[in-house]
Amino acid sequence: MERNRNKILIYIILAIMSFIMLVPFLWMALTAFKTVGESTQMDPFVIFPSKFRMDNFKEVMKNVNFVKLYYNTIMMIVLRVLFAVLTATLAGYAFARLNFFGKDFMFGLVLFQMMIPSQIFIIPQYVMVSKLGWTNSMLGLLFPGLVSAFGTFLLRQAYMGLPKELEEAARLDGCNIGQTFLFIMAPLTRSSMVALGIFTAVFAYKDLMWPMIVCPDTNKTTLASALSKMQGQFSSNYPELMAAALIACLPMIVIYVFFQKQFIEGIATSGGKL
Repeated sequence: MERNRNKILIYIILAIMSFIMLVPFLWMALTAFKTVGESTQMDPFVIFPSKFRMDNFKEVMKNVNFVKLYYNTIMMIVLRVLFAVLTATLAGYAFARLNFFGKDFMFGLVLFQMMIPSQIFIIPQYVMVSKLGWTNSMLGLLFPGLVSAFGTFLLRQAYMGLPKELEEAARLDGCNIGQTFLFIMAPLTRSSMVALGIFTAVFAYKDLMWPMIVCPDTNKTTLASALSKMQGQFSSNYPELMAAALIACLPMIVIYVFFQKQFIEGIATSGGKL
């Protein structure tokens, strides 16, 4: 009886916390259907719009080139995922399974990069991108995601969890290091690669500061950066802003619906958080 009571209490607490986390999203969705007056009135009990209007969505679709923004964002996400998974898989295997000079020092640099806020690297990264002439381009958006310190750590942990007998058996069968990695070890860390890909996609999608700096042109930037420019200096049309944000959220909602199992596995195996 006491065990059931504790389980019910846990479910109630989880339900309350889930509702609290959903409140901002629900507020955004409801505001997208309101008028400017309804969205700025002070009455806290007026939660739902008097009438569900699609005018805000029509106005946003007319003023914002979402097709181009979706293309820029999706291309950046896809390229960052490919480069992050490729480089992290190779580096993770080297740090986990190979012995070479300076291994501990180099991995210490990877951990050091993870501990430092990413904003510190923005100035040197921008200087490099500017010198290369990559501002206002896809290469500029891609530049910070060419390598992933978090991905290297995640894949290193995945390779360290595999038994050494696999490599010994591959070596007895005549496989060299490249064949052992490509045909034996890499396929066994597929779930970690998928988790890294999902995490990288989420990090790239919500990246705001770097696209705003390197791509000030609205037609060449990403969704997050373009939405930030819709906010006025002295006043903002909150219903249109929330309608645009709701449209921009759709890709991540779709990704989570299809890959929620990998989200959970990635958090469980790496101890990371979004």
